[in-house]
Amino acid sequence: MRSYLEFEKPVADLEGKVQELKILAEGGEAVDVEDEIARLQEKADQALSDVYSRLTPWQKTLVARHPDRPHALDYINTLVTDFTPLAGDRKFSEDHAIIAGFGRFRGQSVAILGQEKGNDTESRLKHNFGMARPEGYRKAVRIMELADRFNIPVVSFVDTAGAYPGIGAEERGQAEAIARSTDMCLGLGVPNISIIIGEGGSGGAIAIATTNHVAMLEHSIYSVISPEAGASILWRDSTRAQDAATNMKITAEDLSGFRVIDEIIKEPIGGAHRAKEIVIDRAGTSIENALGKFAGQSADDLKKQRREKFLRIGRELS
Repeated sequence: MRSYLEFEKPVADLEGKVQELKILAEGGEAVDVEDEIARLQEKADQALSDVYSRLTPWQKTLVARHPDRPHALDYINTLVTDFTPLAGDRKFSEDHAIIAGFGRFRGQSVAILGQEKGNDTESRLKHNFGMARPEGYRKAVRIMELADRFNIPVVSFVDTAGAYPGIGAEERGQAEAIARSTDMCLGLGVPNISIIIGEGGSGGAIAIATTNHVAMLEHSIYSVISPEAGASILWRDSTRAQDAATNMKITAEDLSGFRVIDEIIKEPIGGAHRAKEIVIDRAGTSIENALGKFAGQSADDLKKQRREKFLRIGRELS
């Protein structure tokens, strides 16, 4: 069963009728419904195109959070061969919210970091809905240190509402772990590429997205705080999340205009969840092009490019 968002109701109604007619046809009914199926399917496709051509920032937020949207493991399993995950931060424990390891991407050795939300109740609980604890970021630092030592590029798939805000996480130094991970990203002497595939929430995303090249899927979001939390702070009213989403400029188009990100990866009409193979392949092409762009550059040049890029953002948006 396909999941529909609230604003997709016109599409859901039409596609529901199409499905009913297909079941009728498969049941051997004498009535010829092929023409009606084709007509309704055309209307459904047009309705979907119309809806997605004018999404508001809040609607894009809902698409970015869609439960059927491809997650980090979908990208890793499709794009990376011989993937070997590494576990633990060598200090406290393993954190399943961040997938980390090494593999081969289109013939090239890469280090992989991915924030995994899970796709059912069991896996979501296991991965803590993609919200990493300090040990997750310390594991990321460990992987990046290995990649730097052996001259292996780093690729990150970002998808988190934010770092986990629990008491235990704070007691174990959540802010310090995020800061060290961000610092490690800035200090890498190898190319690092990140793609925001869903939500890029606050320091939880920045910790692995402070990279030479930041790409965003068309209907993903990237923000300092969630729209709900932002509304609670600004207006003391979380129900104004739609207003916050609009004013915070969290969409790929907004952030590309501010040059906070470097590339927008187009999604199929209806979002990444409707054609996972297509969007994963486009993400792979983006990664390949970015790695090619930075191939052969010295460690000093890569660090300089990264440093100047983020200093420019600070200067231009201050």
